[in-house]
Amino acid sequence: MASKLSVLLLVLTGSTLTVLAQRRRPASKATDEWNFKEGSDRVNMRNVANLTEVLDNWRFDIINQMKGLLQNDHQSLLPDYARIQPLSEALDDLFKEFNALKTRLGDLTDKFTAIETFIDEVKTTRATSSSANTNPNPNTSASTNPNTGAAVAPVVRQRRVMRKKAPASS
Repeated sequence: MASKLSVLLLVLTGSTLTVLAQRRRPASKATDEWNFKEGSDRVNMRNVANLTEVLDNWRFDIINQMKGLLQNDHQSLLPDYARIQPLSEALDDLFKEFNALKTRLGDLTDKFTAIETFIDEVKTTRATSSSANTNPNPNTSASTNPNTGAAVAPVVRQRRVMRKKAPASS
């Protein structure tokens, strides 16, 4: 019984001291804002620089690890879209449409290249025929051979059409 009484007395003494200690401290107002300028003259700038360097290193390491995971093991970070069937089908359809558009764009580019070559040929023939018509002396025409006097066909330079090989479908 004496041990219970001594424990009870010890607990009462501890709680009394705690209450008295709280009464001695001035109560801080909960509505006061933190004054960040207070104590700024005691800040060690070397420690701040060290902390900034540590945080920058952590950021760099985290970004590098995330980049490495995204490049090498993206399945561990990204969800498995195969489990979401409608989304997987929609992505598949989108890729098919994109590849079809790429193929169609290549075909149209080939057609426009041929049309562009034809237009260049027409412009060249018009330019040579208009220069022949504007020559005042028909005997000294630019389209005649000066040695024989025979007509020479104008030289038409054509563009070479180079077609890209279709990419192998995988």
